[in-house]
Amino acid sequence: EAQCANCDLQCKKQDLDAMYFCNTCNQPLCAKCREDTHKAKMFSRHEIVSLTKRTKDIHKKCPLHEELYIMFSTEKKSMLCINCFRDMPVESRAHCIDIETAYMQGCEKLDQAVMAVKELQTSTREAIVLLKAMIEEVRNSADEEETAINSLFSNMQDRLAERKKMLLKGVQSQYEEKEKAFKEQLTHLASLLPTLQVHLVTCSAFLSSANKAEFLDLGYQLMERLQKIVKLPHRMRPSQTSKINTEYRAEFAHCLEPLLLLTPRRSVVVNGGSIGPGMSNGNMISGGPCSKTLMVSSCPSACEKMSLTGSIVRKPTMHRYISTKVLLAEGGETSFTEHCRNYENMYRVLQTEIQNLKDQVQELHRDL
Repeated sequence: EAQCANCDLQCKKQDLDAMYFCNTCNQPLCAKCREDTHKAKMFSRHEIVSLTKRTKDIHKKCPLHEELYIMFSTEKKSMLCINCFRDMPVESRAHCIDIETAYMQGCEKLDQAVMAVKELQTSTREAIVLLKAMIEEVRNSADEEETAINSLFSNMQDRLAERKKMLLKGVQSQYEEKEKAFKEQLTHLASLLPTLQVHLVTCSAFLSSANKAEFLDLGYQLMERLQKIVKLPHRMRPSQTSKINTEYRAEFAHCLEPLLLLTPRRSVVVNGGSIGPGMSNGNMISGGPCSKTLMVSSCPSACEKMSLTGSIVRKPTMHRYISTKVLLAEGGETSFTEHCRNYENMYRVLQTEIQNLKDQVQELHRDL
């Protein structure tokens, strides 16, 4: 606020344009007092300026020496009057330039700073637009991913339910077949017991009641009949095992394979090194460091086409199944792929022999 030196009129900041300042009297004046007090001839030489202009021009003089600024120090970033310039060390005077040149240089630097800020402002706005677009893309991607997950889960449930029905049907079929075979064998053996019991009782009665002549006359006929009964083909051992096996883990994995193996086939890189049954570390399957499963598409193997009820040989486990598909991935016919194919055939033969040994051990155990 400013106050008139004559009438003590208070003027607010927004009304400073209506105030004046007499540099000769060194006093502020309102518009009315300027006309009233400075009409006389004796005040005609007084320098009266607008108060706003005076506040701008007040910085043109050095507060220390009351001299006008004429130089600018680029080293200290301050304006200098003639006395300040004289008092400066000689080496510092080299950094002094006139006010006009300093003003021009300062305007250029300020323009450069403003341009840099404008570029930053433009980049910031573009980044904001980009981030908003990415937020929208993230939202859309999340919706698409959620939809895909729900769709895949629904398809998996449908396929699992369908395969479950088929496996349960296979279990029931195997159960009925084995039960029928066992019951037929049980009926045969059950009907054999009374016949054997009758012959044993007959032999016992014959031995206790027959004399020597009767024994020599009829005994050999009885012994011949007993030998014929013993030599008849009686099925004492079960014709098949009691184990019902549908390979449900492999079947579930096979039915989910088309849904889960959706990524493109990755290349198989083979480095030099010996290849044995255990496979040396010279073989490397390309992929990211965090990848745990290599997904490849393949044709159904012969094991998939085998009947659930007609085969005793177990199919390869899922680990061997996937590994074989990786090793036999489509590509050029090389010695390595030929080795993998031979290795797989040897593995299947060995697995069949092991299963046969298991069945024999199971039968021996049952006999014991």
